[in-house]
Amino acid sequence: MQQEKAAALLAAIGAKQARIGVIGLGYVGLPLAMTASRAGFTVLGFDIDPDKMTAIDAGRSYIDAVPDAVLASEREAGRFSATTDFMRLGECDVIAICVPTPLTRHREPDLSYVSGTCRQILGTLRHGQLIVLESTTYPGTTEEVMKPILEESGLVAGTDFFLGYSPEREDPGNRDFETSTIPKIVAGDGEAAAALVAAFYGAVVKTVVPVSSTRTAEAVKLTENVFRAVNIALVNELKLVYERMGIDIWEVVNAAKTKPFGYMPFYPGPGLGGHCIPIDPFYLTWKSREYDQPTRFIELAGEINTAMPRYVVDRLAEALDRSLGKALSRSRILILGLAYKKNVPDIRESPSLRLMELLIERGADVAYHDPHIAEVPRTREYGHLKGRKSVPFTAEELAGFDAAIVATDHDQVDYQRVAELIPLVVDTRNTFGSRGIASANIVKA
Repeated sequence: MQQEKAAALLAAIGAKQARIGVIGLGYVGLPLAMTASRAGFTVLGFDIDPDKMTAIDAGRSYIDAVPDAVLASEREAGRFSATTDFMRLGECDVIAICVPTPLTRHREPDLSYVSGTCRQILGTLRHGQLIVLESTTYPGTTEEVMKPILEESGLVAGTDFFLGYSPEREDPGNRDFETSTIPKIVAGDGEAAAALVAAFYGAVVKTVVPVSSTRTAEAVKLTENVFRAVNIALVNELKLVYERMGIDIWEVVNAAKTKPFGYMPFYPGPGLGGHCIPIDPFYLTWKSREYDQPTRFIELAGEINTAMPRYVVDRLAEALDRSLGKALSRSRILILGLAYKKNVPDIRESPSLRLMELLIERGADVAYHDPHIAEVPRTREYGHLKGRKSVPFTAEELAGFDAAIVATDHDQVDYQRVAELIPLVVDTRNTFGSRGIASANIVKA
């Protein structure tokens, strides 16, 4: 019976007759839905946000990685549609879960979105479906969290339905890679599930990388982001050390990366942003406690990186007092860049939000400019900042600030004008140095 169900779904995937469901139409889900649709599958997207449905129905994309023309084309061709009606999950043969996996205020995994989504699937789960989690999480989630919930239906994973894990690897703003060209880690709960997961993703992306278990696949994604978090923490710490020595960390890194082997450049900044690097390492440290295994290296990296916004504010306060003779509490500060990385409108876990909060706590009058983000949206941690609007980038507006912090180095900003019009500029991204702009009022942090 199991072989018949797996064979039937495998054949449907091979013929591109399997209907695909994608739950969560954000930075991960919408690009995946478009990739599967353009590969020839019929895709039904699910999300709880009615504003996304309105945009999709109008052929208007809210994700940079998905052009309006592509979204409109797939809708008009009848290959993609979206709904808030989760009872339609029963129509889908393959369901990919692309929902958030944030941290709680106590830095513990918050799997409420994953478990809640599984309970939504539970209501329509049927024989022969393949359920795949893409959300980043700790090793064991697929087996220990998803499987028990879905088996409350009375159906058995590996026999009646199939379960897999394939971590998302999206990189917003990266023009060199897209969903279809990023190699996809794939794993299943059992041999039949593994074959089905590999078959589905093999039909929509160029390269699949099978691993032996869902736990291994979950660990792969965490390892990738722990690696980045630890190395960024290292270079952030070196920044502090070299600053005391009068050495420019950016010059050091740029010279070191000329070595063609044994070195990979990482760059300092005002803190970590994005959904992955600031969060994923803590999923592993939390899970490791179950095995009584300390993760001192990862936890230290977390401490260093989360301390960077406060360091930047301290540098600003010191520079204001030294160069302008003015206290931070009596100063008007402009944050340049709200997004967590350059040239994208993504503010998830952005250190700019923390910088803004710290400056407000110290009594500063704070504003921001970001060509990609007109207004601060609602966030889990910084709801009190919601509604603040990006100030115009005009000479009159810029001249009204005592200092600016370059938190995100968007290419669209005229930094020469910033240096000319604002008395003090704290540069956390080597923005001016990389553009050959020299001025006595620029301080690196």
